[in-house]
Amino acid sequence: QVQLVESGGGLVQAGGSLRLSCTASGRILSIHVMGWYRQAPGKERELVAAITTDASTNYADSMKGRFTVTRDNTKNTVYLQMNSLKAGDTAVYLCFVDGVRLRNSVRSTAAWGQGKQVTVSV
Repeated sequence: QVQLVESGGGLVQAGGSLRLSCTASGRILSIHVMGWYRQAPGKERELVAAITTDASTNYADSMKGRFTVTRDNTKNTVYLQMNSLKAGDTAVYLCFVDGVRLRNSVRSTAAWGQGKQVTVSV
């Protein structure tokens, strides 16, 4: 019902920057929350950042001041600007949406993207 297409990511040296984008498509009326999780090998999935329709944001402590999450509601797209990247930021970054209202449906839904690899070399 909701499809997420991610772009960006890749390989960067420590201290560098990368930008991720994620666009949601489908019979979407609105999306309450958009954001990113990440999962490194052998570790649990953790929240990176999230943003609501009214642009309220939430960041994991280790990302504050380095990462910025924004969204374009007209495009159903969420962005993650990652600066001052560290080796510890290496992970698969997964886009998510929650509280998605769809046309012809009374229930809201959620969805996950496939994930984009971010690798930070030292």
